[in-house]
Amino acid sequence: MSSSDVIFQSTDLATQRRTEFLSAARKGLARLRDKNGTSLVMLPERHLQLLEELRKWSSVHLRLERLLARPDFRPTVQALGDLAWLRVFDCDDLREFADELGEAIVAADSDNDTAVLNECLDAWKVTARQLEDPMRRAALLKKGMVPDLVAAERPEGNSG
Repeated sequence: MSSSDVIFQSTDLATQRRTEFLSAARKGLARLRDKNGTSLVMLPERHLQLLEELRKWSSVHLRLERLLARPDFRPTVQALGDLAWLRVFDCDDLREFADELGEAIVAADSDNDTAVLNECLDAWKVTARQLEDPMRRAALLKKGMVPDLVAAERPEGNSG
């Protein structure tokens, strides 16, 4: 029987079993049945934070996928809502973001760590900030504008 199969009673918290309860919680999960029958769970806070972040970004991902599936979708501040920072991207870029976000969510869940998710979001936010500046945008999105390169000759007097 695993520790998650054990259900403690609220009265156990006033006895020696409280250390067993806390030990189970430290290991990942402890179940407690309240006097009124409510089932409560105690787990490490980092576990809860991970679950909250995965829930939040999974919801965002699903909403973005639905928006992108609409043939009339245009990335406006109003349409994007809390993702308004993505407004500088076109629909193709948003699809790429949605794909990367989905992969990052799966990796974060697998790793039990949001580091890969945060890295993904941070990289896209940095790019979005760069594209907001018209001069940087022009330079970053300029296509086929590679200057003519000329071979350099060694300066006279240098043999090394």
